Amino acid sequence: MWTVTDSPIGPLRIVARDGAITAIEFSPFRPPDTGQPLGFQQDDDPLLRRAVDQLAAYFAGDLTEFDLPLAPRGSTFQQAVWEQLLTIGYGDTASYGEIAHRLGKTNAASRAVGLANGRNPIPIVIPCHRVIGANGTLTGYAGGLERKQQLLELEQDALF
Repeated sequence: MWTVTDSPIGPLRIVARDGAITAIEFSPFRPPDTGQPLGFQQDDDPLLRRAVDQLAAYFAGDLTEFDLPLAPRGSTFQQAVWEQLLTIGYGDTASYGEIAHRLGKTNAASRAVGLANGRNPIPIVIPCHRVIGANGTLTGYAGGLERKQQLLELEQDALF
């Protein structure tokens, strides 16, 4: 099941399955993956409403930590990277190399971390936008660098 909500970075499609959020998608929305059908639009579902409310509070600068059941689908390595993303605090950033080191890997794994980061199916809630290049530059973001910059600025503005 799914719903769409407006946000300062464009419409977001929130997808849930078996009592957990499985995806948040940026517009323009892609057709559903045949292996993971979307189901029906259910704007009044309690879990989807909760996700919409928490996203609205986040964008208003009133929420710094999400409290939603999450079930992202990915490889064991991707899951490990996404777990590390959840440890990057609101308004903070980490480099791809830092994430690799947290996973017990060397800097050589930075590219693999970047690829896993880019495959994060639940952006914003699993804060892949908080991962930046080693030199502090904004690098790749599935939603586009403009959205990444907007999200980082939103968090910085809310802190000050």
